[in-house]
Amino acid sequence: MPMSGLLVDSYGRSVEYLRVSITDLCNLRCVYCRPPEGVQLVSHDEILRYEEILTIVGVAQELGIRKIRITGGEPLVRRGVLDFIAKISSLNGIDDLAITTNGALLVEMAADLKAAGLTRINVSLDSLRAETFRAITGRDLLDRVLRGIETALNVGPHPVQIHAVLLQGINEQDVPAFARLTLDKPIDVRFIERMPFGVDWVPEPPDSFSAHTVVKIIQEQIGELHEIKRDPLSGPATMFRLEGAKGRIGIIDAMTGHLCGTCNRLRLTARGTLRPCLLAGNEIDIRGPLRAGATREEVAQIILAAVSAKPMGNASCAMPKEGMNMIGG
Repeated sequence: MPMSGLLVDSYGRSVEYLRVSITDLCNLRCVYCRPPEGVQLVSHDEILRYEEILTIVGVAQELGIRKIRITGGEPLVRRGVLDFIAKISSLNGIDDLAITTNGALLVEMAADLKAAGLTRINVSLDSLRAETFRAITGRDLLDRVLRGIETALNVGPHPVQIHAVLLQGINEQDVPAFARLTLDKPIDVRFIERMPFGVDWVPEPPDSFSAHTVVKIIQEQIGELHEIKRDPLSGPATMFRLEGAKGRIGIIDAMTGHLCGTCNRLRLTARGTLRPCLLAGNEIDIRGPLRAGATREEVAQIILAAVSAKPMGNASCAMPKEGMNMIGG
C-alpha cells in the first residue's frame, strides 16, 4: 500500500479533502437544483454500497486524506447513515468529519450524529423568512430546520455552520439576519455564490449576486467585519468576525473570485465515480473496479490517477449539466 502524503497533484497542491456523496435523494426541491416535478434518479444498484465507500475512504485516508464531508442529495435520508458515520470516525488520521444537510431531520438525529463521531454539522439554509424558504425549497419546513439547528447547538459539535447560497432578487434581505446569528451563538455563516449547475434540469434558475456585496451589506447595516485567519482544511472561504461575536462569517466567491489555485479536494459521487474537479466533466470510475474485485493497492492507484487529473483552473471548463444532487455538495 502506498504511504501517507502521496496526494499531491500536478500543480503541487496537496489534496487532503474528500467529499463523499452517499445518495442522490433529497426531501427538498430547491429551485436551483431540481424542478418541482423532480428528476429521474439513479437506480439502487448504481449507488455505492456503504462497505464500498468505506473501502475507498480507508484507502484515501492511508494516502493522506484528513477531511471527509458526507453529502447527498440529503445524506440523512439514507438508511444506516449513523452506523456508516461511526465507522468512518473510527479511522485514524481523519481530523475533520462533517456532514452537509438541509437540517430537516436534525431535531431527531443531531444527538446521534454527535455520538457517532461527527465533528461538524453544515446546514444548507438560504433564507430565514418562511415564505422565501418555501419559495426556494418547495417545502414549508423552515421552523423545523431552525429547531434542528437549535438542537445541534445544544448537543454539539460546535460550531454549527450555515451555508447560504446567494440568489439575486430573492435573499439579499436575509444577509443581515444571517450575520446577526453569529453574534450570540457559536454559528458560522458562509455566503456562497451560486454556480449555474444543472442547466438541463433547471433551465431558468435564479442568478447569484456577488459575495462581496454581502460584506458591504453587513458593514453598512451591522458593523465592521474583521478578516481572520482560516484553517487550511476549512475550504476556500474568506473568513471574518463581527466585533465580539461568538461565531464567524465567511464568503465563498466561487464565480467572481479565483478559488482553483488552492483547491485541495476530490469528490466521490454516489454513483461510484471520482470527480477531480467540480467544474470539469471528467469522472473516473471506481465502482466498476471495486465490484470486479480490485485490491486496495488498485483502489489506491485509481485515487492517485484522479488526483493527477485535477486541472489547474476552470477557465476552459463548462458548467456541469447535472444537478448537485448527482455530483455531491
